[in-house]
Amino acid sequence: MSDLRTPSVEAFLDVIVGVKDNDQAYSLIEDLFTIREIKETSQRLAVARMLDEGIPYVAIEEATGASATTIARVSKALNYGSGGYRVALDLLAEKQETGKGQTP
Repeated sequence: MSDLRTPSVEAFLDVIVGVKDNDQAYSLIEDLFTIREIKETSQRLAVARMLDEGIPYVAIEEATGASATTIARVSKALNYGSGGYRVALDLLAEKQETGKGQTP
């Protein structure tokens, strides 16, 4: 277990897993994070989606406004990380296939 997996982090994970819908999730995110953090996190997910689709860095940079450093960091996590981006991308793909979610 990582030093990061403290009881407080475990409680946070329990809350995330227990969120029932997008409205609850939005309320939670809006209260927990700054506008900048929400935008940056959403941007990284958009970058991961585009990388997964094979879109070149330059096109991703133009489309998202993400820096080359951010794109490279997301690419590294997507390819060599703990699998969190893959879980997120698979969830988004599943929602898109079933028509249960907005995936801009």
